[in-house]
Amino acid sequence: MSDAPSLDLTALLPQPWRTVLTPHLDPERTAALGAFVAGEYATATVFPPIEDLFSAYRLCEPQECRVLILGQDPYHRAGQAHGLSFSVRPGVTVPPSLRNVFKELGEDLGVPKPANGDLSGWAAQGVLLLNSVLTVRQASPGSHAGRGWEEFTDATIRALNAQDQRVVFLLWGGYARKKAALVTNPAHVVLEAGHPSPMNPRGFLGSRPFSAANKALADAGLPEIDWERTAG
Repeated sequence: MSDAPSLDLTALLPQPWRTVLTPHLDPERTAALGAFVAGEYATATVFPPIEDLFSAYRLCEPQECRVLILGQDPYHRAGQAHGLSFSVRPGVTVPPSLRNVFKELGEDLGVPKPANGDLSGWAAQGVLLLNSVLTVRQASPGSHAGRGWEEFTDATIRALNAQDQRVVFLLWGGYARKKAALVTNPAHVVLEAGHPSPMNPRGFLGSRPFSAANKALADAGLPEIDWERTAG
């Protein structure tokens, strides 16, 4: 709608991310994305709630980021998405893909099944839980694809790629794996696997991403992630 206010997306970002992302963003494209997102929030039910839009960035500063886990777009059912890829808040039923993540976590590191699907404890340790597309209309998966979020999150990957401290990029599924081409700095490590969705019965389970990520961090002299500490 023409009378919907535009969102200044970069102004909503935490300052450290605004600083590192701005050189990688096209101002006109970002402004157009902000106008689209504002219009969608004004006229439709959109997830996550706008106050959670940049939760991943708020909980994990660029200089603290050690691992990036890339999803595709947010959960599209009410009460699920809260701005962190794959994560849901306590009290929300754990979605099937996240159940497989927890299953692999148990088989990889012997971690007991977490009490809930809240992954903010990972974020607090430097795991950027990012979706390629950061908003979605209710009950309409993929509805905000191709509107500019991809450029925004590509800029995030480029900004991390420009840092010299190692970041481990966990890219699960065909969509995420295409982003491997953005990681060109030899300081970083890309670990690819299939998507954890139950619709993809092969390629994720057995990939042992959590122990591999910790090995890559340890090899660079960085602290490992305590993957058992999921909740914040």
